[in-house]
Amino acid sequence: MDEKKNILKLDVSIFENNGKKDFAKIIKNNKAKTIKAFDFFMDGIKNEAADSKETRRILANYIVKQKITKEEELHLKLRVYDILKKLGIGVPFMLIPGATLLIPFILKAAEKKGIDLYPSNFKGKVNNNEKLTN
Repeated sequence: MDEKKNILKLDVSIFENNGKKDFAKIIKNNKAKTIKAFDFFMDGIKNEAADSKETRRILANYIVKQKITKEEELHLKLRVYDILKKLGIGVPFMLIPGATLLIPFILKAAEKKGIDLYPSNFKGKVNNNEKLTN
């Protein structure tokens, strides 16, 4: 997997060709940080997709058998909690024009106040069951 990450090349020509030379320069100067952030985001998306697939499986199993295990119940609770976090941040910002620019500041302010707004798949590698029991 590390081999794939090293293959990633940073092509900023699309920004340079569209008159965003300053932005392209910032990206080039922060190449390592940019690639690390992109890899982190893609890992989160991949984990999100796997969790969604597992959630669909659990729900289908529940519909058919009317029974799920405690572990599956914890998984569903975490997924619902994550969905509510996403809705809580996303809906107001979709309704207010230009408010999406404030999302990073809101996330940082919430973090300082001890409020967790990040979905579980975009955090460090912590066991999901630990988060529910804490």
